[in-house]
Formats: sequence, structure tokens, C-alpha cells
Amino acid sequence: MNLQFGTPSYFVIRTFELQLLVMDSLTQIVLGIATAELVAGKKLQNKTFLYGAILGTIPDLDIVVGKFMSDVGGVAIHRGLSHSLLFFALISPVLGWAIAKLEHDKINFKSATSLAFWCLVTHVLLDLFTSWGTQILWPLEHRFALKTIFVIDPLYTIPLLITLIFVWKNKDYIVRRKYLVRGLVISSTYLILTCALKLYAVHQFENALQKQNLAYQKLIVKPTALNCILWNANVATVKGYYLADYSFFDSQPIRFRFYAKNHDFEGKLTNSPDFHRLQNISEGWYLVTEQNNRIYFNDLRFGLLNDLPENPQFAFSYQMIPMSDGIYWAEEPPKAKRDGKALLQKIFTRIKGN
Repeated sequence: MNLQFGTPSYFVIRTFELQLLVMDSLTQIVLGIATAELVAGKKLQNKTFLYGAILGTIPDLDIVVGKFMSDVGGVAIHRGLSHSLLFFALISPVLGWAIAKLEHDKINFKSATSLAFWCLVTHVLLDLFTSWGTQILWPLEHRFALKTIFVIDPLYTIPLLITLIFVWKNKDYIVRRKYLVRGLVISSTYLILTCALKLYAVHQFENALQKQNLAYQKLIVKPTALNCILWNANVATVKGYYLADYSFFDSQPIRFRFYAKNHDFEGKLTNSPDFHRLQNISEGWYLVTEQNNRIYFNDLRFGLLNDLPENPQFAFSYQMIPMSDGIYWAEEPPKAKRDGKALLQKIFTRIKGN
């Protein structure tokens, strides 16, 4: 069974999705605190925990803004302006001024601005390793994404979290810094390791495609939820897409499942602005399908909730609702909490090998 699951950190509203968002925020809070301690620990001591936590989550406030927009609009702005170097350059002096005002006896404006800037930058640097990526060079539309970690990864977060517990308990700056550096080295080494693991996974998919004589135009590979052992592949061809997964514990050949493009359904959507926005968001990795006389736009990058041949359900999908004059409005259908739990159970089973 192909179990595809990617990195939509915009899992915001539904219960299971909100849990992922909270865990993602925890990772960014931990990284923000670690960065604040590294930059200003000597001056602010344990107050770095307060400022690091706040600064580390500021870029993701675009999610709050997205709640007041349409489903497509909210997704379109996520990790855009708020994750850009331009935004950081503009807002860091403002945040630095506020911190310097509050802590005037401990830190000056220049140091406080540096603190704000680096907490924001490390947030986006971590996001670069995920599948969704960021528009770090906004207003340029290109999203940079290494696709080596899921939006939350315990193996990255836990070492930093443990480190910060020791930092909190110690008043000696030298000791605090020693713990902090160790934690950052461990977590950063893990990120580098995931890059190597991805290269190995890509090699396995490429070999499998060659052995099975499957011609293709483009291949993207990304990790599944909460691990770096099970990897997904999306393979673009002239007529459609192959989806597959690979675990480092597999003993059987990789199996590719084919999904054909449906130009007839796409033709119905050509006059719909939401359709063209979704095309851009998905970077061309999408399928338009029909179920029960309803048309759906499916983003392939984030895989499947199930791969039933007669009724595949994609993790990131929009129902295209007809309005008037051939215009379709995109609306994300609700997902049940059990869908997420069942998917995670399948992933953990699949990790063990085929």
C-alpha cells in the first residue's frame, strides 16, 4: 500500500490538524528560545525564554490572518511575506525597539534588533527543510524547500528541549552556553543527516524507476510524518503521475501506483480564479478528479489518506463548487479526526518494511 503523507503545516482548523499545528509551534518556540539564548543569553538570562518563544512564532501568525480569508487565500499566503527576509528586515528594528524599551537596563537597541532578526531568520531556515518550504525571497513567488523533514520531527525538537531544561536550571552563563551549543550541534547534525538520507531515498526511487522501465519527467521525494525512515515519491509523466513509498527496512521492490491526468475535468475549471491559484500553489503537482458528480482538485505533494482504486482520498483536496457562468469556488472538505489517526497508524506499520 502506498502511504503518502507530506508536510501541510496549514493543518489549522480540524482537530487532528490543530494538534499538528501546536506541535509545529512547539518546535519553533524551542528553536526561538535557543537562538535568543545564543544571541542575548548573557544579557537577558532566563528572559530569553520569553522573548525567544514570542519571536520564534511571529512568522506563523499568517495562519491567523488566513482564517479571515477563503480556504485558497489562506493557503496561498502561508509562508509567504511573513517568512521573507524583506519582512524580517522591516520588522526587526520595531521589535528591537520594543524589547530595548522593556529591558533598557539590560540590552540596547542594536543588540535587541539583532536578537529579533536572528530568531525570525532561524524560524524560516528550519522551514526550508520541510516539504512546504518558504518564500524567503518574497516578493519572488518561488518557494525554497529541501523536503528532508516533516513539519514536526521529534528527533530534532527533543534534543533542543532537553538542552533548554538544563539551561533554565543553571545561572552560570558559561555552563548555560555549553549545554546550548551541545543541543544545537545535535539538532543541526540531525538536519544534515536527513539530507543524506533523502539522497539515498532518491537513489532508491531512481533505480526502481529504471529497473521497471518507467519513463518520467520529474521526481520529488519527501519524508512521511514524524520520521526520516519512510519516504514518499511523486513522479510526473506525460500522461499522469506515479506515487510510491519506500522504507529503509523494505525487502521488496518499490511499487508505483499510476494516476492519469484528466483534461476533461480541467477544462471545466479554466475560467475559475481559484483553480489557477491552486495550480500555482501545487507547483503543477495536482490531479482533478470526480466523485459522486463532484469535482475535486487534489494536491499530490501531500499524498493520500487512502489509495483505494475506486475512491482514492488525497490528504490535501478541494471540492470545486459550481457558482455561475462556469466559475468554480474551491472549498476544503472536512476531515474526520479518525482519518489522521488511522493514517499515522498505517505509516508506523509501513515503516517496518514491506
